[in-house]
Amino acid sequence: MPISADAIRGYVDLMVLSLLRDSPSYAYELAQRITSMSGDDYAIKQTTLYSAVKRLEAGGLVSSFAGVSPSGKPRTYYRIADAGLAYFDLKVAEWRSTKSVVDRFIDAASEGVSQ
Repeated sequence: MPISADAIRGYVDLMVLSLLRDSPSYAYELAQRITSMSGDDYAIKQTTLYSAVKRLEAGGLVSSFAGVSPSGKPRTYYRIADAGLAYFDLKVAEWRSTKSVVDRFIDAASEGVSQ
């Protein structure tokens, strides 16, 4: 079942930062990797991705530099900054807490328990 953009909106930055932890990348490649890693359950729109990398860059969490793609085309690459690594860790902890709280409600509903 495809994931709606509304459901994942708050986690796009986390996904981008997680990919940039591995290596610098350009926007199209990031979009392809997001789709691939999601098992085709989520395909990010280019406008959403560009907004995310620009927001992360404005916040000092990533930096950009000119490079050339494997096909030889000029590209703007993004790399995670030290502040981005710290922010990533913070957002992972936040995600785990959020998931834990939501799981409690889902589990209670599945068991027919109300509080």
